[in-house]
Amino acid sequence: MKTYRIAVVGATGMVGRTFLKVLEEYQLPASEYFLFASARSAGKTLDFMGKKYTVEELREDSFDRGIDIALFSAGGSTSEKFAPIAASKGCIVIDNSSCWRMDPQVPLVVPEVNPEDIAWNKGIIANPNCSTIQAMVALKPLLDRYGIKRVVYSTYQAVSGAGQAGWADLENGIKGEAPAKFPYPIFNNCLPHIDVFTESGYTKEELKMIQETRKILHTPDMRVTATTVRVPVFNSHSESINVEFEKPFDMKELRQLLASAPGVVLQDDPDKLLYPMAINATGHDEVFIGRLRRDDSVESGINMWVVADNIRKGAAANAVQIARKLIEQDNK
Repeated sequence: MKTYRIAVVGATGMVGRTFLKVLEEYQLPASEYFLFASARSAGKTLDFMGKKYTVEELREDSFDRGIDIALFSAGGSTSEKFAPIAASKGCIVIDNSSCWRMDPQVPLVVPEVNPEDIAWNKGIIANPNCSTIQAMVALKPLLDRYGIKRVVYSTYQAVSGAGQAGWADLENGIKGEAPAKFPYPIFNNCLPHIDVFTESGYTKEELKMIQETRKILHTPDMRVTATTVRVPVFNSHSESINVEFEKPFDMKELRQLLASAPGVVLQDDPDKLLYPMAINATGHDEVFIGRLRRDDSVESGINMWVVADNIRKGAAANAVQIARKLIEQDNK
């Protein structure tokens, strides 16, 4: 099998460090790795693959060395500037920022859902929003079998989704300190406000979920709405998803569909108090689904509870899984 030269951009950040952890676990056929970050973090030493790597400053000439794949998690402005530069040098960028997600020339990929879209990349592949990724893994098998009329998302998102500063706000809030990242205390509180508000009254996070769902599932007219909430949980996002189907469904068959779907772990036994929880999802790449029940307020609908590690499946692991699919497709 061919080997690849792989770069991690934003290697010192929360997602970047998780990139490194997941790459160690997945053992892609890599001949060489390069770790990049901003000038502020350049020179730091990171333990990776049993070696010590010195983090380099990301520069315009950083990709002049035959890098094949680059995993980016360094913010939208960095991706906007450097992803096209990397692509122009023959590197395929898998970008974790929101910069390229809605660009019609850039595939937006969840490997369990639409791996075929990887093939039409023009040098950049977008990693979806963390809250969207786990929802897609849950919805795709149901869409394929029953068709979907409408989706209602209500999310309960962990502070790690706001990076190290969000994590610190919860840690410091427990000690009674004022928030630095969020507009209000997150400890002992819920904030119905993720990202900035738009003129419609929706936040950008809510619009991301709506727009990305349609793009990933290739359903431009699907009716989707969302309310996204930051909760005082360190890691792993939880979502209540209400789905209205186009066709009738059998509950037993639906459970079997989800239980056998790629990347899904079904945890749904109310008698044993078995349901997905953030504390159990953390550290895993799977999406956990439970609390399945019919929605009798519509002709054919369900409610479900969907939980996943937002830093792993919601960011780093999904990107590495895209890289793995890319390599598989390249070696066919």
